[in-house]
Amino acid sequence: MSQPQQLPDRALTIVDRAVGWLARLGSITMVALVVMTGVGVFFRYILVDPINGLGDVLGLTLSITVACSLAYGGRVGAHVAVDVLGMVGGRKVTRWTDALVRVLGIFIIGVAVYALIKNGLCGILCGFLTSSLAIPHEPFYYFLAFGLSAYGVVLIAEFIAGLVHFSADVDPSEKSN
Repeated sequence: MSQPQQLPDRALTIVDRAVGWLARLGSITMVALVVMTGVGVFFRYILVDPINGLGDVLGLTLSITVACSLAYGGRVGAHVAVDVLGMVGGRKVTRWTDALVRVLGIFIIGVAVYALIKNGLCGILCGFLTSSLAIPHEPFYYFLAFGLSAYGVVLIAEFIAGLVHFSADVDPSEKSN
């Protein structure tokens, strides 16, 4: 008979599903980026008639791709990391450093989300527009804030799960290589 899953572990499962859907949206925008770049290259070099403002659209689409990939990349361990502390001190050290790093990450993400929302609120009044098509940056600031907040939720869920499994031999968020 299997044991019921603890609440933090269920929360991590829900977070995994949510960031998976966010990553799918990021994948769609990545495909759109590739297609738009290909169309732009075709128009510029084959038809010798570049598309005005395509760079603006590509840059803003890229910001959506980045926002969608932050939480997923953080959850699956897609960021470059060298676990020297784990090799030197083992789980005795990493249980403390993981908690500290997650708390610091949550704080830093909170500051970044605040800054993104503050800049988004300023919007057109501060001149946050693209150069060719004058597309306002405001909704993209909010979308980046949302994507970064999703990564903050990932860190909060991992922090709580890490506290629940503090005495365990392995942190549930650690990936085995």
